[in-house]
Amino acid sequence: MLTSTLAGFTASIALIAAIGAQNAFVLRQGLRRQHVLPVVLTCAASDALLISVGIAGLGAAIADRPAVAGTVRWVGAAFLICYALFAARRALRPDRLTPTDHRPVPLRTTIAMCLAFTYLNPHVYLDTVLLLGSVANQYDNRWLFGSGAVLASVVWFTALGYGAHRLAPALSRPGAWRVVDGLVAALMAALAIALLRG
Repeated sequence: MLTSTLAGFTASIALIAAIGAQNAFVLRQGLRRQHVLPVVLTCAASDALLISVGIAGLGAAIADRPAVAGTVRWVGAAFLICYALFAARRALRPDRLTPTDHRPVPLRTTIAMCLAFTYLNPHVYLDTVLLLGSVANQYDNRWLFGSGAVLASVVWFTALGYGAHRLAPALSRPGAWRVVDGLVAALMAALAIALLRG
């Protein structure tokens, strides 16, 4: 039992720890200290839902329908490109990147953005529904594997959201924010290109 749970935890943390659109968003919210708990809960609950769906068998069904996978890829790429443009604009406008720029964003808007980063990102489906779902079904107790995977998601997003403030001293200058947003823009653009290449 413990082996299955540990395997799920390890597999999940290895996948979600990779830098991506969702992680970049959680990190930014943590640095700004805005709506951190709702964002962490939304990400963890979404992962729990997608992992459960994958373990229940939907992953195999999607893999057998290339048209569905293709549509998800194009929509996700368009979303990533839009976010890359927004991040690039922030990087080019230092007045938007001062450490005192903590203009509150409504909770509803923040959660909508969080959901978009989660459900419009094809990599999320590949990692949670397809990959973790497939691996889980190789274990005698796939739901214990799934519980370990969900636990990893909770631990990761909590650490990312609430640990981000420790990076605040390093990001106390507008120039540092410019670098962060520049890197985020480049990363989002690279992910979009990779998706379009299929």
